[in-house]
Amino acid sequence: MIKRYKDYINKEHSFDKWTMLGILCLIVVIAGIFGFIYEFIFYYFNGGMKYFYWRGGNFLPWINIYAIGSIIIYFLTYKHRKKPLRVFLTGFISSGILEYVAGLGMYLIGNGFRCWDYNSEILNFGNIGGFVCLRSVLFFGLSSLLLIYLIVPMCFYLAQKMNKRTFLIISITLCSIILIDEIYNLLIARIFSLPRASDIYKQIGFRYVNFK
Repeated sequence: MIKRYKDYINKEHSFDKWTMLGILCLIVVIAGIFGFIYEFIFYYFNGGMKYFYWRGGNFLPWINIYAIGSIIIYFLTYKHRKKPLRVFLTGFISSGILEYVAGLGMYLIGNGFRCWDYNSEILNFGNIGGFVCLRSVLFFGLSSLLLIYLIVPMCFYLAQKMNKRTFLIISITLCSIILIDEIYNLLIARIFSLPRASDIYKQIGFRYVNFK
């Protein structure tokens, strides 16, 4: 196990384009679910430990910005995996930029719409407009280490050990299901005035965080 991990750090890995696609699909799935779990737990504490809140706008427990951030961080840091501090700082900076641009973009385009607002959250030191704060980017920097030194080598291992066809079917299918869910709630439901996941979940009794 130790030897395999050292090989991951020290050796160059080469996958064909389809296997690499499968690996990226797995990263998207895992990172989006990881983000949901983090926010599910965080907003429980942020709300005074009274209720759990559903996060994201999908039927499945997956949040898109974490998946997007993971792919960006992977391409920016994988070649520098021998330097953990560089991985951390790159993840810290790039995720902060992504979060600020995404938050500000939604706010401007959506007439004040926010998916998060650090103005009303705990541990919001270094808060900039409610779009980014030091606590969030520190967490994302640490998550970058988790991505590069745990999730990516795990995905590489699965890609190498599993039958290629089986690996691709599983990884691409899982990613496709999540992306269909995302596209439906983000575009199709809006265009055709269909019920979104948040509408249905609210009717069932799920709680959502409301930002003003």
